[in-house]
Order: sequence, then C-alpha cells, then structure tokens
Amino acid sequence: MIVVTGATGQLGQLVIKALLKKVPAKNIVAAVRNVEKAKDIAALGVQVRHADYNQPASWDVALKGADKVLLISSSEVGQRSKQHKTVIDAAKRAGVKLLAYTSVLRADTSPLGLATEHKETEEYLRDSGVPFALLRHGWYTENYTAGIPAALAHNAVFGCAADGRISSATRADYAEADAAVLTADNQAGKVYELAGDTSYTLTEFAAEIAHQTGKAIGYVNLPEAEYEKALLGAGLPGFLAQLLADSDTGVSKGALFDDSKQLSKLIGRPTTALAEVVKAAL
Repeated sequence: MIVVTGATGQLGQLVIKALLKKVPAKNIVAAVRNVEKAKDIAALGVQVRHADYNQPASWDVALKGADKVLLISSSEVGQRSKQHKTVIDAAKRAGVKLLAYTSVLRADTSPLGLATEHKETEEYLRDSGVPFALLRHGWYTENYTAGIPAALAHNAVFGCAADGRISSATRADYAEADAAVLTADNQAGKVYELAGDTSYTLTEFAAEIAHQTGKAIGYVNLPEAEYEKALLGAGLPGFLAQLLADSDTGVSKGALFDDSKQLSKLIGRPTTALAEVVKAAL
C-alpha cells in the first residue's frame, strides 16, 4: 500500500495518475486535508483518507497499513518543518518500510532560503530511523511559464537571476519519477537530484516566448529588492514575492542548475523541453 500526502495538490494528483499506471487503485491511498476536494480521486478507485497536519492522530489513521509513503512537501512555507515532522513521526509509529520525501535540489548546500525547511526535514528524517529516500526536485518549468501573460502584457520577462541557468522540468516529469521510486525495490537511503535534461537562462526563456509569439520580448534583470517590489506591485502576497525574488537570486548562484540527468534516467525518457511547455502555456 502506497500513501500519497497532499494528494489534491497539483503534484499529488499527477503522482497518483502515474502510480495508477503501475499498481492497482486499491493499493493507493490519497491522504488529504479536505476529503470533499478528493471526489475525482476517489472516483478512480483510490482510497481517500483524511489527514490534517494540525491533528497528529489523523495521520495514524491515514497511514494504517502503509508500506510506503510519499511525503509531498507542504505548501505552507514557514510551517513545513513542524508539519513534516508530524507525518514522519506517524510513519515511524506505523512501521512504514519507505518514506520518500520531495525535497529541493541539493537541499544540504543550496543557497535558496526555500531550502532551509527542506534541510531541516531531511535531518529529522535521517534521525527518525524511518527508511527513507530523498527526491530532491529542481524547479518546475510551470513556475516560469505561469508568468507568460505578464510577459506578453509588458513585452518583457522580469527577474533577478542574471545569467544563471535553470534546469527545470514539468510537474508531470517529476511525478513520474516519484512514482518510479515508490514502485521500485531497495530505495531506502537513496538521494536523487532531479532536474531537467537541458537548462536555460531567463534571457533564453524570454527569447523562446518571442520566437513563438512573434513579439519583441526581452529579459530585464533587476536588483533583488526591485524585483520583489515589482512582484508586490503585481499583487503577489509579501511572502511569495520575497520567496520568488530570493529564488531568482539563488538561480544566479547556480542553485537550480544540474546536468546529472537523474530525472530522465528514472522516467526512461527525456524530460519535457522548454519549447513544448511554452507552447502549451500559450
């Protein structure tokens, strides 16, 4: 039995879709905070169980009979470490044989502010005694293609990544890799640095949008504080604006570049090309 946390999230739904190609639906459990939102998942024959980070006892029920657990990192930045510990503690009580955790690329050495809670979770997991695998995800290409409407409106891509290279892949690519690890044998102790096969700068990203739309769109590199201010002006919440600006600065330091191709090896095919994701977004 495989339990997937955060199963109604964007990544969680894709992981379940990938798992259904490999194991019977009855062997998959979707652990969710809001059962009502999981009706489509339940319709696939997947078990849906309630689990709330603020209710530790709910995880004992959610993980009952679990052999493997995919702990998809929480979306609540600032609360993640505490929330992840709740799941890890429950996994230990349940005696799970493998807990796979979706961390961030090179979490132990990353300059990203976002990496702090991932590093804390990894350390807690190591000390817990629970057999684990680390699925260190690089950036989702969708993180940038989501900004295409704004780029078209302003005839520019804005950021503070300088000439840093981004080895991103789609959520679906990462979901397939996560499912591959969950359904493979002898994964305890393994650490995967997962990233796209190819990389690009934001200048190249802007050029791809320009190429596909025929519009003159370039990249404007700003100081981090100015980029954060621009994001706030665009209506983003303060914490998200700060996170995105910090992440772009991390890109300039090489935080999201990786050429090991571990992701494509796991999924048995090349990762989805940038041009393809831009085309789909347009």
